[in-house]
Amino acid sequence: MSGPAVAPRVREVRDFYGRRYRVGETDRDLLGRSRASMLWAAWAAMLVASVGQYGYGALMPVLGTTHGWSLAQSGWVLAVWILCQSGTVYPAARLRSRLGLPPAATMLVGAALCATGLVTLGGSSGFLVVLLNHGVLGGIGAGLIYGTCLGVVAKWYPERPGRTAFVSGAFAYGAVPFVLLAGALAGPGSLEVFLGAAGGAVVVLVCAAGLVLRDPPEYWWPAHVDPKAWALDKTVNPGLRGNRPAIRRYSVAELVRCRESVVLYLAVTCAAAVILFDIAYLAVFATAGGWSAGFGAVTLAVLATASGVTRTAEGWAGDRFGRRRVVRVALYAGGVAQPLLLLAGERGMAPLLLLGAALAGGAAGACYGLLPGLVAGHFGDRPGLPNFGVFYGAKAVGGLVGVALAGHVVASDGYGAAFVVAAALSLTGAGLVRLLRQPGRPRLSLPGLAEPALSR
Repeated sequence: MSGPAVAPRVREVRDFYGRRYRVGETDRDLLGRSRASMLWAAWAAMLVASVGQYGYGALMPVLGTTHGWSLAQSGWVLAVWILCQSGTVYPAARLRSRLGLPPAATMLVGAALCATGLVTLGGSSGFLVVLLNHGVLGGIGAGLIYGTCLGVVAKWYPERPGRTAFVSGAFAYGAVPFVLLAGALAGPGSLEVFLGAAGGAVVVLVCAAGLVLRDPPEYWWPAHVDPKAWALDKTVNPGLRGNRPAIRRYSVAELVRCRESVVLYLAVTCAAAVILFDIAYLAVFATAGGWSAGFGAVTLAVLATASGVTRTAEGWAGDRFGRRRVVRVALYAGGVAQPLLLLAGERGMAPLLLLGAALAGGAAGACYGLLPGLVAGHFGDRPGLPNFGVFYGAKAVGGLVGVALAGHVVASDGYGAAFVVAAALSLTGAGLVRLLRQPGRPRLSLPGLAEPALSR
């Protein structure tokens, strides 16, 4: 007979940068199964978490007919949803950390709020009612799901940051079936049933995932990887090839006092404004150009698919060539996509419109897929990604600019001015990323470049 199982020896290790690691326990010791179950549960929940964002963009062409809203009113509902969704990620991470809330608590609440918002959007035409239930409550629910899923995956895969990009990609392409069905089925007579069914799907998937998700102990590190080697050895950690680790882990209070945090926050704001403008108005723009609502949904589906499926490749590129460089190139590409979309819509060139949508989606995927690594590389991060949550909150400002204010610009001046401003914002974001530097790292002059002494 075999004796009783021996508990693994747990110890704390610190690397060259002073970062803490809890080593000794495997994922099977803690869960009784592989940590891959955490990855796939989070991925499944994220598939439906973005219905209120990408899916709403597909519904924009029919909301005016169904609810009698103006384009600006429809835009404000989405802008408030984005404000609440992005603004919830950081507080939710802090709340879970301080109160020790399990993932199931925030996931179940998030599922109920998201479903309530979708059902209200389909069953009520009252602007303020929908703004409160779908915009505020639905946005908060999606933020709880998004923040919980990314935080849990980041804790279970601390040595593989690309896993968070994989999960965040589901937030984009997961909405594609909803977008395509919305273009084909959603109409004045079927909107309530359609959104009710969508709300039910959100509850089932998110609640099932929430019951599976668990947090590891704080600072847990997989036993098969030496954390000291991972911090310094490029063969163990390929991400070091194009990226230098942060000098140390900054707290949120320290982070907000850094000049570099302002630069990154503004860059994320510019990127978010462009991305969200495309999500909100691409389908409406296509139908305004004479195409059907179904084709408008297809263009948005192409954007969402490109945003999601490119994140793994962009994560590899970020490790190989540097995350800052890849994000900058992506923002340049996003700037090029805007005039392509405008030209295609005005000239009735469907292939060019789809190409522009794919280019814009790929740019969005790089920005959001690499943002956790970009934040960690400049400011460090702690379990649950609280620092990432601060910068992800810039999406709220981007939503107000790219969705709410853009709706008024489109209504008064047409799409031409809006696409030009979007292109300028994307290029501005690229310029800001170029200026980004790691805080605390001294700038050393190369030998021989010192200023010569004054001649006498």
